[in-house]
Amino acid sequence: MAETLNAENGLGRTIGREARTQSIATRFTAAEEQVLLKRAEASGQNLREWAREVLLREANAKNEDSRIKILLTEVVGLQLFLAHALAPIACGQTITAAQFEELLRQVRANKSRAAREAIAEHAKSGEDSHG
Repeated sequence: MAETLNAENGLGRTIGREARTQSIATRFTAAEEQVLLKRAEASGQNLREWAREVLLREANAKNEDSRIKILLTEVVGLQLFLAHALAPIACGQTITAAQFEELLRQVRANKSRAAREAIAEHAKSGEDSHG
């Protein structure tokens, strides 16, 4: 666990953490500042630390969204595969190796579109329940 150096020894950062040397300045109205201060206080942080966390979380959200979409695409691919592979089996039929390969090809070709459609449908149903 990292030790924290405090004001007594002249430093105010965690040992082993890279020094934070860059800053960003912005302006807010008094009302906006009060909203931000309340959010920071509710999280148990000062405004600067809370704002830093929010900015970095938002900056990294794009990467997280991308990973979630990739994962969803693979889950949808599995769903497509299982639905199309198990249907003949459930009816007592068998599938040939060529049919199996064709099924895999179709799943690879269609899983991204199907995932996008699932996301759009979910977004639409969310709008319907809110509006």
